[in-house]
Amino acid sequence: MLRLPAVSGRFYPSDPDELRELVRRFASAEPGKQKRRVRACLVPHAGYIYSGQVAGAVYSLIELPAKILILGVRHYPRGEPVAILSSGAWRTPLGDAPIETALAESLRAACLLLQEDMEAHRTEHSLEVQLPFLQVLTPGFTFVPLALGTLRFEDLVAVGEGIARVLAGSSEEILLLTTSDLNHYEDEETTRRKDRKALD
Repeated sequence: MLRLPAVSGRFYPSDPDELRELVRRFASAEPGKQKRRVRACLVPHAGYIYSGQVAGAVYSLIELPAKILILGVRHYPRGEPVAILSSGAWRTPLGDAPIETALAESLRAACLLLQEDMEAHRTEHSLEVQLPFLQVLTPGFTFVPLALGTLRFEDLVAVGEGIARVLAGSSEEILLLTTSDLNHYEDEETTRRKDRKALD
């Protein structure tokens, strides 16, 4: 199944050349700066005019493996509370990003709360805005999209434990890419304080 772009031309440019250039500019690494291998990272998911520089700064600092689990939030009350897609691809102006089916199936087996559901993903932007960065910076990657709605705390723990079991049991390098806007419209001091809480 092919998931078509929902926010192309609004959250990021729809022109492929313009989009590629913007991503490269946002994610340009400092000369001589060593990239870090990480198991997980947190990036924002607003329109690129608001969050592209921050997301790009994160991506410029880390090594990106070929397989990525993207864990995003659901902004719209559609579909399953924990929505996964196990096959197909997501389209952006830069082409199609294929879903990593084997990893998706392992996650579904490890956590029964994960439900196959296109409706929850159809108009959701939190995961989509990450894909152009990944398409430019790690061509040929595959990914699993996972969108979380409103859940009880114990269900969130169960999802996290299921993800942890799968990632710990894999012989392959898989990045857990989480996305959240920790702040909207507050001053930089407040933003940094919230960032620090999340990182700690």
